[in-house]
Amino acid sequence: MTQRDLANPTPSVTDGRPADLRAEAFQGVRDARSRELAEDYVELIAELIHDHGEARPVEIAARLGVRPPTVTKALDRLAREGLITRAKYRSVFLTDEGRALARECRRRHEIVLRFLLSLGLDAETAERDAEGIEHHVSERTLALFAAYASKS
Repeated sequence: MTQRDLANPTPSVTDGRPADLRAEAFQGVRDARSRELAEDYVELIAELIHDHGEARPVEIAARLGVRPPTVTKALDRLAREGLITRAKYRSVFLTDEGRALARECRRRHEIVLRFLLSLGLDAETAERDAEGIEHHVSERTLALFAAYASKS
């Protein structure tokens, strides 16, 4: 590849969609990415509460592999969005809205996981991949995943 090729990349394949449909698809991906963090946090908080009766920020940080200040920032956002309640240096709890979102995330995760396992993917890879796919898949696709997995 020449320097000119690098400076002026030409896609080798175009999908033929009108620009507005492509823009809509890209916007959908950006929206999913912005929700992904909140969904991961509420899903983990629900799991910690189920397993331990509470979700402590230090445990959230450990489970997500991030530093406590990162968790603090994320929890501030979740509180502003009405998904959690907390007091400084105390456990974190989900609001009704947060619990509903956690249930929805768990449902989506389980469908994607069952689908991937039904394709013959090993459990470790299926779990890891389901964690990402669950945030980006449409309800229509989820329904097809569920139908396929139930046949297997």
